[in-house]
Amino acid sequence: MISGTADCGIRYAVRKSGSAVGYCALSISCGTRSEQGFHSGIAHFTEHTLFKGTEHKSASVISSYLDRLGGELNAYTTKEEIVLHATVLKEDLNKACSLLMEIATSATFPENEVDTERGVVIDEIKSYKDSPADDVYDRFEEMLFKGHPLSMPILGTAKSVREITSEELRRFVKEKFVPESMAFTIVADIDEKRMEAAVMKLCSKYFGDRKPEIAPAERPAPIVLANVFNETITRKNHEANAVVGGFAPSLYEEKDRIATVLMSNILGGPAMNSVLNKVLRERYGWVYGVETSYTQYSDTGILTISLGCERENTEKCLMAVNKEILRLQTLELTERKLHAAKKQLLGQIATAAFANASGLEKEGDNLYSATLNSGEFDGIGVDITAGGGYMSTGQLEMSNVDLSSEFTEMITTQRGFQANSRIITVSDTLLEELTNLKR
Repeated sequence: MISGTADCGIRYAVRKSGSAVGYCALSISCGTRSEQGFHSGIAHFTEHTLFKGTEHKSASVISSYLDRLGGELNAYTTKEEIVLHATVLKEDLNKACSLLMEIATSATFPENEVDTERGVVIDEIKSYKDSPADDVYDRFEEMLFKGHPLSMPILGTAKSVREITSEELRRFVKEKFVPESMAFTIVADIDEKRMEAAVMKLCSKYFGDRKPEIAPAERPAPIVLANVFNETITRKNHEANAVVGGFAPSLYEEKDRIATVLMSNILGGPAMNSVLNKVLRERYGWVYGVETSYTQYSDTGILTISLGCERENTEKCLMAVNKEILRLQTLELTERKLHAAKKQLLGQIATAAFANASGLEKEGDNLYSATLNSGEFDGIGVDITAGGGYMSTGQLEMSNVDLSSEFTEMITTQRGFQANSRIITVSDTLLEELTNLKR
């Protein structure tokens, strides 16, 4: 892998792979925690509207630019960054990289497109409110980080989104989308020196001879570590949803971070033999599902346990959770159990070690097969943190899906099936008449 910093200030990393598919991503360090001075939710709203036109391409051109090549263009927002990413055949990688740079540097935010997308985002906010499990987690983060920028919801509120204008979006991008806050990554079956040269060429094209601005680094607000609370919110739901958790190691506390990942998997990972699943579901049948979640930020982290149960079982579940946490705190794991836990985690990583898991083809139930888009299975895979990369959690959605075109394709397919059915029916009828005539 080759990594470095271009003259304009943008950081980059390129790595050669053995896949016919190429991947590129542009990360901008301006997530929800960077929204001071702007309406809440503007980072997420920016991510949605970046694709709605540039100085040289309309929204329709952007949406079909990589589609016609069999590729994919998308984005997501976290509390700390906006990420634009694309997946294409390696021979089309230059087009994908150039498109990402163009979107990030010359988005126009047309008012009519912004108004349309505003309704989409507000519907997304409402859908989260309709999901008690998502809503209670957002409220947990809000109370845990009370008074801190990390307490703000990624989506914002319906009121704040209604007040965001095209002008404010342009101001946000001008202030936050600067090379010093960007990182560009490429993974493809191309010589790394060639990919590095391509990045330098893109930087020269879109940033010219711009030099990094020498300015004092933005100091993040300090995290209040003693924010203990026990809150209950009454809702007319059949099921009770609960979140228990607290602060955990940050993204850059390497040793503690890996230990926390392992502990999280032991306590409430996806396997049926996780501690809480065996107790709450298998032994007592109090919950349908219970899981742990570890979200890492640059200067802190959160480890949570989430569960849903009938109201009368809430206290019993919480007492059982506390009992298992206390057991882990006081009883040391045996070497045998620790070895088994490590092996299980490695196995889970291995079974997910496809270059693009979203490109897997579903065969039925939970069985998937590899495709050209997913890349080939590579065993345990590689340590993505070795060259300065990291796993990012707490991300939000694929935002630029065109629902109208998806429904159009679905209807076209359905009508084609109906037409074929009629042809088969007519053929069967004719054969039947011929048989009767012969008799």
